Amino acid sequence: MPNAQLRVSIPEETWIHHVSIAYPETDFRVIAILSGEDTGIALVEITAANPIPIITDADRRTDILDMELLWKQDGTAMLQVETSNPLLLSPIIQAGIPLQTPFVIVDGVATWELTTSSERLSALGRRLAEAGIGYEIEYIHDEPTDSGEAILTDRQRELLLAAAKQGYYDSPRQTTLTAVSDSLNISKATGSDVLHRAEGKVVEWFIQEQLRQTA
Repeated sequence: MPNAQLRVSIPEETWIHHVSIAYPETDFRVIAILSGEDTGIALVEITAANPIPIITDADRRTDILDMELLWKQDGTAMLQVETSNPLLLSPIIQAGIPLQTPFVIVDGVATWELTTSSERLSALGRRLAEAGIGYEIEYIHDEPTDSGEAILTDRQRELLLAAAKQGYYDSPRQTTLTAVSDSLNISKATGSDVLHRAEGKVVEWFIQEQLRQTA
């Protein structure tokens, strides 16, 4: 069963395209999504030095039906957004693939990780093409491997090794997530998302290895 990572271009007709392009250094982290026939609702976490101008710009978009600021602390804000134009979700729903969250949108591009069948992954490619949505396949792993290194993307492996080298996993901890992220020129929110996924994959691989050895 393929595990794939795709970089998907956000359709220009959507609010998130314009706002993420206008603020290319900002991470828009989609925490959860609910999609209907004509509307979509999402929880979106925004991490920026000052999220308020970004929220104000987003609220001016005509495809935003409703927007609620759920909470704000320092440079992070959580929004619930209802849109009348969920173009990005239609191809993945039509292909019948569960969209894994959270995923990050930066500068008009969403990074998706998908686990599905080869047939459905091919169907998604066709649906995206039919909708005029550009995408790039970062990788496709057809089968799980016995190598802890192979289960990670290059970016996940780089961040995990950097965190370990800088003492992030020492006790007491010798560095912070912010410092590790800064050393790789990524935001703290992106670092948190990538490292969380990497840690989850390593733990899952370890558990599967233990189960296999005791079977």
